[in-house]
Amino acid sequence: MILGIIPARGGSKGIPRKNIKKLRNKPLIQWSIEAARESKLLDRFIVSTDDREIASISSDLGAEVLDRPSELSTDSATTVSVLKSVLDHIDASIIVLLQPTSPIRIDNLIDKAIQRFLSEKLADSLATGYTSHHFKWGAFENLPRQSLKGFFHDDGNIYIFRSKIIKQGRWIGDNPIKMEIPSIYNIEIDDLSEFWAIEGILNRLIEKDS
Repeated sequence: MILGIIPARGGSKGIPRKNIKKLRNKPLIQWSIEAARESKLLDRFIVSTDDREIASISSDLGAEVLDRPSELSTDSATTVSVLKSVLDHIDASIIVLLQPTSPIRIDNLIDKAIQRFLSEKLADSLATGYTSHHFKWGAFENLPRQSLKGFFHDDGNIYIFRSKIIKQGRWIGDNPIKMEIPSIYNIEIDDLSEFWAIEGILNRLIEKDS
């Protein structure tokens, strides 16, 4: 089974109640729920939360909700530990992690990532992202950006794992796939400036289609 997991705890320091803050008149989490519902390759998806309001909103939107233990709802709890706890309740061979903080997933992005993952028989993990040319100041002389090789930066939008990787407590497997995607998907919401940037992109995308 291919299981989608949307982790959404109630606490958030950067933006209070971030997962249900309105983004274009929808709670932030709704964007991820709708994207998961539109996927044709997810067999099932759940919202993992410790928060009653998030659970109620998610349920009203047609999502299955799994209660998250309080010890996995702190700032120090890792995403792997949350995913591992879900596997204690639901048996799945492949997990697709959909974080609410990356709400832009248009043009069947979820299914494209799953198809890419399944096409590589040895693949055990996948992350979407982009080639970053950001480096610590002084790490290189004043070189043109194009001359720097850069590195793959995972953007937080989609992660896919074989369940054995999560059960082993690992974030990346031995045969990972780096899936580069367009920059409109790359912003991950941690503070208000990123929230506003995402809103601007969505406004432009929706106006373009209308």
